[in-house]
Amino acid sequence: MDHFLTDDGEKLHLKISGEGPPLVLLHGWTSTHRDWNPFLEAFEAKHRVFRWDARGHGGHALKSATVPTVERMARDLQNLLDHYGLEQAVVAGHSMGALTLWQYLRDFGSTRLSRLVFIDQSPKLLTDDSWKRGIYGDFDHRRNAAFIGELEKDFAETVLRLAAFGHNERSRAKYLENGSGIETARQRLRTLNPRPLIDCWTSLTAADYRDVLARIPIPALLVYGGASNFYSTGTAEYVRDSIPDALLRIYEGVDHAPHLWERERFVKDVLDFIDAGTT
Repeated sequence: MDHFLTDDGEKLHLKISGEGPPLVLLHGWTSTHRDWNPFLEAFEAKHRVFRWDARGHGGHALKSATVPTVERMARDLQNLLDHYGLEQAVVAGHSMGALTLWQYLRDFGSTRLSRLVFIDQSPKLLTDDSWKRGIYGDFDHRRNAAFIGELEKDFAETVLRLAAFGHNERSRAKYLENGSGIETARQRLRTLNPRPLIDCWTSLTAADYRDVLARIPIPALLVYGGASNFYSTGTAEYVRDSIPDALLRIYEGVDHAPHLWERERFVKDVLDFIDAGTT
């Protein structure tokens, strides 16, 4: 693993591979840089690929007392760009990674970026009387408070249930069957330190990036699951309609990780999208 130091002295791990214009990949909550492994061969052929373990993720202990808020992770992204001198970077974010990227755009603008990829995320996770495009369409402050309480009691099982009892029937059936895949995920989650991840979740669910979308001045590719655990196609269409230059691709029948289910299609969509800006 490579690493870089942030401006508060935290050592963040990342992998760097390939040659070409920079492509930065931001993973989701509770995940790691390994989520991007299936795409490396294709991306490395055209790009220098940067994929980190976000602050509080990846199994390496935090040395500073700084909570891994979305604001801090956006600053970490700026520190990464600074450390490696990256300009005109393409940045892709899945789930939490998309939120991190929206926060980055709010705090630092887009001058060092060329194109953006957002994967299956809402600009506001919590719902209320005027916003139904967040988690499940009805995950409000009350439900979130209860969810955080459950995370405190049994982090691994609560994370599994979040994905299982949403819109995706296949995810629910797999959880109830409790097969080897679910048990593997359970054991991986049990190895994680819950505290920074719970603090991170609290920050993510406090955020609202609806105002950021209309101010994005560079092209964006949106990849959403047609059977996302958390969001309806209405969420995807809202994001598309709010960003001035957005291209939406809905992968029918797949969940919150559409890129992992439709790997060849995702690679083609991303590379075609990037190439469209260089011709």
